[in-house]
Amino acid sequence: MKASPGPRASGPHKGWHERGYLPHFDGGAVVQAVTFRLADSLPRRVHETILSTAKSDEDRFRRLEGLIDRGRGACILQRLDIAMLVENAVLFFDGDRYRLLAWTIMPNHVHAVIEQIEGHSLGGIMHSWKSFTAKKINGIQESKGPVWSPDYYDRYIRNAEHYEYAVNYTEQNPVKAKLVGRAEDWLFSSARRRIL
Repeated sequence: MKASPGPRASGPHKGWHERGYLPHFDGGAVVQAVTFRLADSLPRRVHETILSTAKSDEDRFRRLEGLIDRGRGACILQRLDIAMLVENAVLFFDGDRYRLLAWTIMPNHVHAVIEQIEGHSLGGIMHSWKSFTAKKINGIQESKGPVWSPDYYDRYIRNAEHYEYAVNYTEQNPVKAKLVGRAEDWLFSSARRRIL
């Protein structure tokens, strides 16, 4: 798959690349909107069908997100102890490896808008979040096996309008999914922290 042009990668960053699932952009100090989901949030066959029939990256994202927002799978992120664990992991390296600009932890997936800090790859950031939390979640649940879907969705932010859209989308996701009436009422989100 040939990637569309974007900002240039520098240093240890890969630029446009694939890991066999979705295209990714890792370009150093850029702002990214990322989504990662639990392994049981979408059956593999449904995911593969959407990947093969989507008309564009945007179409693929909207279709996948619509299905995931319906609360598929065990939705273990609605457990307070697990949601707190994931939130703490996402917040832990804020200001060191990335700047966390917005986030929301949904029942079966996580949205974050981050500004990468030069020298810290997006793949490395995602791996640290997913690996650490998977080990802890398996410990809490006395389980084994994959917790997170193997890939993640990322979109580099192109301009101020796109940034506002990404932050709004991230913080309003619980409202869109009809889990709360106002974004600030969702416990695990930057929208709530903005009013505290």
